[in-house]
Amino acid sequence: MEELLKLVKKVAEEAEVFAVSRSETDAVFETNRLKQVVTRETSGRALRLIKGGRIGFSASNKVDGTKELVAMALEMAPFGAEAKFQFPELESYSKVDVYDPKVEKVTEEQMVELGQSLIDKVRAHTPELVCQGGVSKNTISVEITNSRGGRATYKKSVFSLSVEGVLIRGTDMLFVGDSESSCRPISDHKTVSHNTLEQLERAKETAPSLEGKLPVIFTPLGVASTLLMPIAMAVNGKTVLQGASPLGHRKGEQVFDKRLSIRDDPMIEYRPGSRFCDDEGVPSQRTPLIAKGMVANFLYDLQTAALAGTKSTGSGSRSLASLPSPSLSAIVIEEGDTSFEDMLADIKDGLVVEELMGASMGNVLGGDFSGNVLLGYRVNNGKLVGRVKDTMVTGNIYEALKEVKAVGNKARWVGGVVLTPHICCPSLAVSTKK
Repeated sequence: MEELLKLVKKVAEEAEVFAVSRSETDAVFETNRLKQVVTRETSGRALRLIKGGRIGFSASNKVDGTKELVAMALEMAPFGAEAKFQFPELESYSKVDVYDPKVEKVTEEQMVELGQSLIDKVRAHTPELVCQGGVSKNTISVEITNSRGGRATYKKSVFSLSVEGVLIRGTDMLFVGDSESSCRPISDHKTVSHNTLEQLERAKETAPSLEGKLPVIFTPLGVASTLLMPIAMAVNGKTVLQGASPLGHRKGEQVFDKRLSIRDDPMIEYRPGSRFCDDEGVPSQRTPLIAKGMVANFLYDLQTAALAGTKSTGSGSRSLASLPSPSLSAIVIEEGDTSFEDMLADIKDGLVVEELMGASMGNVLGGDFSGNVLLGYRVNNGKLVGRVKDTMVTGNIYEALKEVKAVGNKARWVGGVVLTPHICCPSLAVSTKK
């Protein structure tokens, strides 16, 4: 790292080296049994420099080749974007624990046993179910060094467990599944199996189709897969600068229901999306995005912050082969005061949505969505009465969340990076496919 920076300082105004090494083991299951266990070791370096006021970039997974890395970045600089930022100087960082050495000590045998026992548990309930899934452990080491004295190093561990099941009966297909991720080892499958079995129980009966403008409850999985994406894109500083965000000129305005508050929070310990600094070495911070329905902030990296005339929110994320860009880390939707049972009790006729298929195919930035209900249940007189088939839900995020019916009082993690409760929208278009 130091040798590379020393070389770059002779030919460029500023420079940054981003180095990553990763060790990953995956136990992959298909058709109810183990398919393979794969271990991969990868590492590489990326060089970002400023030459003549423009950004040059190169990356390599070779341990040597320092001169080639510099030459490539210099060659790209004349065609790069104009640099509006300076690399950060040496910073003091808050402690955020995201590494547990116990993850590395989990054996392949233990991973296989965990994955197979999860599948066996789910199929004990529904033997005809065909399952796939996986158990994985990752260790990532990151080092960021720049020519202004900035330096940050950290190690992160991630352990993940997932199952997906499909049940085919004639032309009917039922999809269920759940996942869990943590920076600590997951020693049992209780959470994932419980959630999957709950889906199977709710889907045992098939409910009559329904039509009209109806209240719809989105489960945490439904919120993460349907409602969150348009908002995530709209609060991205890059989207705002491009003039494509519907929220770009509405900072400080009441856009959503006052019960809706969303923040980006990379300071939560042992969550896969957490970190004490971003991929540019800028300290992480909790960033309110929607505060009681009001547009509070946007997410920025160094370049987009400079273009916007503000400071980075510590949201720069990147792969080895790409330049930094603003992105979410760990997204938190604050809990409300209504239980799921009370949400149901207040509905005469409506729908609970676990997942929509195709919801992101419309005008995502505009907030429009229209998707087939991959897994959802009908509500009748305050009770779940069975799974719906051939059902579509259509709406607009900004209209749906302008006045919500209720926000759940119990949040859960989805995919290890989204913490959200149930959210009930008072009126969405529900139809049956002809």
